[in-house]
Amino acid sequence: MLFAQIVLFDGFDPLDVVAPFEVLAAAGEAAGGGLTVELVAAEGPRTVAGGTLGLTLRATGRLDPGRPGYVVVPGASGPVDGDPDEVETIPVLLARFASSPAAPLLRAAMDNPRVTVAAVCGGSLALAMAGLIEGRHAVTHHLGLEVLEATGVRAVAARVVDDGDLVTAGGVTSGLDLALHLAERSFGPRVAHAVETLFEYERRGIVWRAA
Repeated sequence: MLFAQIVLFDGFDPLDVVAPFEVLAAAGEAAGGGLTVELVAAEGPRTVAGGTLGLTLRATGRLDPGRPGYVVVPGASGPVDGDPDEVETIPVLLARFASSPAAPLLRAAMDNPRVTVAAVCGGSLALAMAGLIEGRHAVTHHLGLEVLEATGVRAVAARVVDDGDLVTAGGVTSGLDLALHLAERSFGPRVAHAVETLFEYERRGIVWRAA
């Protein structure tokens, strides 16, 4: 059994969470129940407020880096610019998450050979801010590529970047493509195609691999 743990934090981007959740849940069903998908938080079960109009989702468990499968880190939603002492901008939200109790759990997940850590949009920046992906290939939203590179990450301008046990995706809608790629990695192209057909969505762009 594989697990997909999607990590919630205050200010998360809802689509970064819901798109992978829907795709991976459908993939698990198409594969005969081989994947369990759960919303988690570093602090354990709690209601978490997103960054878009205060939309809340419920984390039903605590992030467990020992579970085999995937840990998916979303980006944040909010204003891009503003005085960080007065406005909770996206960089402020990501930096707060990167220094939260989630950081050591994410490090443990990255050290676990049975876990692939995935990130959507600003989730890659959060991993970089936590010092977890220096020297790795990754992508984030196009507005953050220079910032990502400044942290020592090998930024790649692609829709999805597969660097082995680290898989990242660009802007917010790329969470669909990331999750379909993970589904194909785990269960093969027939399952991924079945999910594409169910959602009436065709994957965009290419998957860049470090090979």
